[in-house]
Amino acid sequence: MAEQTSHYGRYFEDFAAGDVHRHWPGKTVRESDNNLFCLLTMNHHPVHLDAHYADAAEHGQVLVVGTLVFALVVGMTVKDISGRAIATVGYDEIRHLQPVHIGDTLHAESTVLATRPSRSKPDRGLVTVKTIGRNQRGEEVLSFTREILIPRRDQRDDRRDDRRDGRRDDRRDGPDNG
Repeated sequence: MAEQTSHYGRYFEDFAAGDVHRHWPGKTVRESDNNLFCLLTMNHHPVHLDAHYADAAEHGQVLVVGTLVFALVVGMTVKDISGRAIATVGYDEIRHLQPVHIGDTLHAESTVLATRPSRSKPDRGLVTVKTIGRNQRGEEVLSFTREILIPRRDQRDDRRDDRRDGRRDDRRDGPDNG
């Protein structure tokens, strides 16, 4: 039986301006997702939690809280974009383009805008991507740009793939910087 290796994330050299990454799988937003996220983040606006109130509001139904939409779309990108990241440097130009409702299915796609080696540390580089979130009808519901600090392959640190007796060496694991 052949052993299969799953790759999580990419090295700096794997990115080039113009590359398009279609992230899979998508995510159908359930009422429980929205309710829990609202409660955890203390966003108790009734348009997100109260169906009767939302029915009479502008969109005529409960709106999924925008920060959940943003968090889901960012999460969809991690395997392809920032799975090996040293850090996310920042997010810019976050735009909510259409409302998202309970039952909508989100998908995401990222385009590499630019890459550049770090000026101060040769073992890494900066990757800038623009990500678009779409609903099941293909309508753009969210967009943002993001800059990520990514390790270079020639300076690679295999700590995330390192297995010793089937166990991870947790002393070398860094923070989750999705």
